[in-house]
Amino acid sequence: MNTLIVLRHAKAAHVPGLADRERPLTDRGERDAERAGETLKRLGLSPELVLCSPSARTRRTAELALAGLSSEAPIHFESEIYEAYPDELLELVGRTDGEVSTLLLVGHNPGVHELVLNLTLSHDDDGFPPGAFAVLETGPWAELGPGDGRIVSRWTPKHG
Repeated sequence: MNTLIVLRHAKAAHVPGLADRERPLTDRGERDAERAGETLKRLGLSPELVLCSPSARTRRTAELALAGLSSEAPIHFESEIYEAYPDELLELVGRTDGEVSTLLLVGHNPGVHELVLNLTLSHDDDGFPPGAFAVLETGPWAELGPGDGRIVSRWTPKHG
């Protein structure tokens, strides 16, 4: 069994004139990203690899979450995660080395939420707010498709 952790970037600021990719986290976003990492640590999870969008808000979310995990997992910044559709995210995850058993994907909505729904064949309408994550049990990365994941944990900053 593999473990896929899907994390949406934490709350980002809207700064007039600043490019979308450069939007920073808010103070709340910074705290929520740290809490996400601490929660993953309490769940006994530690990724071996991180796939992260190159935007400022996803980079900072990954950095803070990994600090909370005390993890030194390598981070691969993948431009295709930015504005990705769920099938594109699934293809990226599918290219992960089979030796990696716990993978953290840090990205954006609606792609990350739709990826979770697709992998679990869920019709969950609770949404996937900034800073939320879902932990899925899956089979081999290269063989993942619709229905091949099972949610074992879910967390949001408001309900965490």
